[in-house]
Amino acid sequence: MGPTASGKSQIALDIAAHFPVEIISVDSAQVYRCMDIGTAKPNSITLQQVTHHLIDVIDPDQSYSAAQFRLDALSLMKAITERGKIPLLVGGTMLYFKALLEGLSEFPSADKNLRSALEKEALVLGWPAMHKKLSQLDPQTAERIKQTDSQRIQRALEICMLTKKSVSELIHNSQHTVDFPYQTIQIALSPSDRSLLHQRIATRFKTMLDAGLVDEVISLRQRFPTLDMQCPSMRCVGYRQSWLYLQNQINHQELFEMGVAATRQLAKRQLTWLRGLSKTHEINEFDCLLDDLSTAVIDFIHAKPDK
Repeated sequence: MGPTASGKSQIALDIAAHFPVEIISVDSAQVYRCMDIGTAKPNSITLQQVTHHLIDVIDPDQSYSAAQFRLDALSLMKAITERGKIPLLVGGTMLYFKALLEGLSEFPSADKNLRSALEKEALVLGWPAMHKKLSQLDPQTAERIKQTDSQRIQRALEICMLTKKSVSELIHNSQHTVDFPYQTIQIALSPSDRSLLHQRIATRFKTMLDAGLVDEVISLRQRFPTLDMQCPSMRCVGYRQSWLYLQNQINHQELFEMGVAATRQLAKRQLTWLRGLSKTHEINEFDCLLDDLSTAVIDFIHAKPDK
């Protein structure tokens, strides 16, 4: 596990060259079909070399949840181990890792009509006012959410209205400890120098643009007529900014700058999640900037005979 651009995919392939693994993608963007460039999916040659799962699962106008991931991942892990192989879970969607290891609170599914009503209300009042509304319903949750974080404000309000309970109450009353029938070696890639990771992010996003990310979004809009900016797929980093560019709301330079900034924020959130997970799980961190990173990780795994 680790932030975007930390080299997880390459290390996974290096591990696959030494151990009998099948890879399970832990990536909330790679589940979408036809979204290849902006999600940095493995290419066809890589997919032929090593078996990958949970890539190209649903269309971009559909939704996929952490709960569904947990069900799918556990089912795949069972099948992989029955084949005598090792499940290797690789990705940066930390909520999925947490859900797999700890289970999930009993949150209701998204309600399209209520979500649409909240978005219309926010257009009139603004998200700071919606945040104030949340603080009246669930002050503990509101305290953890920025006034500009529209997605989290919207989801928290939705949960409050659907359940007549606060998010905080649901979390408090839920059972977090669940049976997880596997021993794990948890490895995290994190940067010793964030500025170098930021350079990687900028280079990577430019490569995506040069590879045709905007054209990919044009194709998605044509192929899936119901697709809009409110779909979870189009909230993914790179796709949201490309959509704004195609709407003539930003220019190409702004597309690049906003895409890089959004990816940096994503990496920051991923590292925050990692710190949280490390409080309750034995996570072995490696500097993703090491020249001999692959050797270090593989030697570490080899030295775990008890696993």
